[in-house]
Amino acid sequence: MIPREVLKKIRRIEIRTKRLVNDLFSGEYHSTFKGQGMEFEEVRQYVPGDDIRLIDWNVTARTGQPYVKIFKEERELSVVLLVDASSSSQFGTRERFKSDTAAELCALLAFSAIKNNDKVGLIIFTDRIEKFVPPKKGRAHVLRLIREVLYFKPEGVGTDISGALEYFNKVIKRRSVVFLVSDFLSEGYYKPLQIANNKHDIIAMKITDPREETFDNVGLLELEDAETGEVYVIDTSSRQFRREFAARVDEDSRDLKRGFQLIDVDFINIHTDRSYILPLINFFKMRERRL
Repeated sequence: MIPREVLKKIRRIEIRTKRLVNDLFSGEYHSTFKGQGMEFEEVRQYVPGDDIRLIDWNVTARTGQPYVKIFKEERELSVVLLVDASSSSQFGTRERFKSDTAAELCALLAFSAIKNNDKVGLIIFTDRIEKFVPPKKGRAHVLRLIREVLYFKPEGVGTDISGALEYFNKVIKRRSVVFLVSDFLSEGYYKPLQIANNKHDIIAMKITDPREETFDNVGLLELEDAETGEVYVIDTSSRQFRREFAARVDEDSRDLKRGFQLIDVDFINIHTDRSYILPLINFFKMRERRL
């Protein structure tokens, strides 16, 4: 039995994201992610200007009139949400936890997919594979995915993106659009990411809390690493500490973007204290220009 407050939260996310899909994202999604190829639809009589390579010679010979083949895009796609549920996803200091932002993003992408008659699947991972939901269609299926992302209780605490990608490559055989949703507090995943991206279309979506990028001057602060349990005491009143911390964050961010560029993986940076609408729209428009 799902608690009433859980159902209410899922319903709020559904209403918000479906409105965004209907108003903004459905057309952008359709334009950005093309089908897997072309399939034959019908033949019609040749008219001047038609590509002669499309002439159906069998029908032409049978009727005595030139006919051409008409094809349509094979539209149906498989979309897979590869979602990091490690302990660091349960962090948030402003508007929401990173896991809440991930749930909204997944809902938005999933509703965009089913509105375009695509299938959606889900893999939840930590330092192990936690949950696999094969791609399917339908509103009820999407609501299940939202519920899983919001309220699934993982066993692991760490982050193993490499293991998640290796599992994904084993269970998903058909070429898919993959949204890898994580804070990317992991290492050694570029090679398996490159291998997966050679077959699939992978988009990396990094979710960041503002406290992971800068500190206010609040004196001594005790922090615990959610994934390792290690405790740190830092002096936020130190200008040198704040300056060095900001410089290290900036360097890590540039290294992450550069790494994705080298293996041709698209990257979207999402902040928990800001709207994700503009970064997504900018991504869709960038992809459209590139097609």
